[in-house]
Amino acid sequence: MAEYRGDAAELLKKAGAAPGDLLEVRHAGNLYTGVLMPHHAFSGPEILTLKLASGYNLGLRIDAKTQVRVLEHHSPQKASEEGLPHDPAKPAVAVLGTGGTIASYVEYRTGAVHPAISAADLVRSVPQLSELCNVCARVLYSILSENMRVAHWQNLARAIAEEFQAGAAGVIVPHGTDTMGYTAAALSFMLKSLPGPVVLVGAQRSSDRPSSDASLNLIAAARVCVEADLGEVVVAMHAGPSDTYVQLHRGTKVRKMHASRRDAFQSINEAPVGEVLDGEVKLRPEHRPRSAGPIELHERMEEQVALLYFYPGFAPEHLELVAQHTKGIVIAGTGLGHISEELLAAARKVTHRGLPVVVTTQCLNGAVNLHVYETGREMLAAGIIPGGDMLPETAYVKLMWALGQTSDPAKVRALMLDNLAGEYSQRREL
Repeated sequence: MAEYRGDAAELLKKAGAAPGDLLEVRHAGNLYTGVLMPHHAFSGPEILTLKLASGYNLGLRIDAKTQVRVLEHHSPQKASEEGLPHDPAKPAVAVLGTGGTIASYVEYRTGAVHPAISAADLVRSVPQLSELCNVCARVLYSILSENMRVAHWQNLARAIAEEFQAGAAGVIVPHGTDTMGYTAAALSFMLKSLPGPVVLVGAQRSSDRPSSDASLNLIAAARVCVEADLGEVVVAMHAGPSDTYVQLHRGTKVRKMHASRRDAFQSINEAPVGEVLDGEVKLRPEHRPRSAGPIELHERMEEQVALLYFYPGFAPEHLELVAQHTKGIVIAGTGLGHISEELLAAARKVTHRGLPVVVTTQCLNGAVNLHVYETGREMLAAGIIPGGDMLPETAYVKLMWALGQTSDPAKVRALMLDNLAGEYSQRREL
């Protein structure tokens, strides 16, 4: 954001107006009422931006006849330090904030969107949460999801374990959507014997937009924590373009499939674990129920793992170069999981040095099958590990986790082939 300048600044100064004030603006024969938003660096110097009661922003190109009158001055609200409501009869649900679009809230006096100073701010923006449960909220991070690293996953896993040990019925993790699938997969491998659900939830539209999906997703996540006999990591996101219902996707089978749609998240190679429709949680029989505990934390991970995308002309020396700086490689191959003969020769050298190489399919839907063609059989003979129908990013996270548990190539291979957290589908939906 930037300050208003030039004629716009003079007009606002004359009216005694500042961002956050409720204004009445007479312009081009029309009368507009709205909250003055801060000037955006990409807007022209003569543009005033108002947030209307509808929630949408309106830009007005001022001229010599534009008139501005302040209806109400803004008094900045400080973050409330008061505790959230508590009802002894309700279960406890932890909210561990990490950032992302969902971790922003609307300050209604200004109409502006701000990052939640505390997780409690986020909870207060959706009062229905306190009607369902007692919320214990805290912010672990306030970062864009593309900045998440292994250390963030590990710290988050530890915090989740602590909340369950303290008696939480479930844990909600507000998270940026772009890498939410990676975090969901990492938590799925790190956390075992879950006594309740871990629900990652995001928003494709920020809270200042009438089309925001934040509220419905959060409420659905709370219902899952309170009402569902679920003991695994899931992602709760819109199931359609309308505010109809929310689907629950297994943490190892979920992928963001659209850049901006509210129903961007889909379960790949299997149906969602469940859904929240009309205030009711419905689970598939294949879901994992709550464990009697205690929760198990296996947080060790090896960061030096690479995820590569095969393409025609992939230079073998590039694979060998990557192998010099990593302890494991996942390759998203074509179709049934194939790579070129040239790359196979390089992969054979890598695997013979004890470096695990896992292959998945770029197709996402369907599974790797290295028994059909000669190339596949040669890949198996070279020691390449077939990734079945694992998503490439799930295989990448799992290999980091497996290498964190053991450095023995045979044991790493066994872990990668074992279905530990539902990463391999028992049956695939058509």
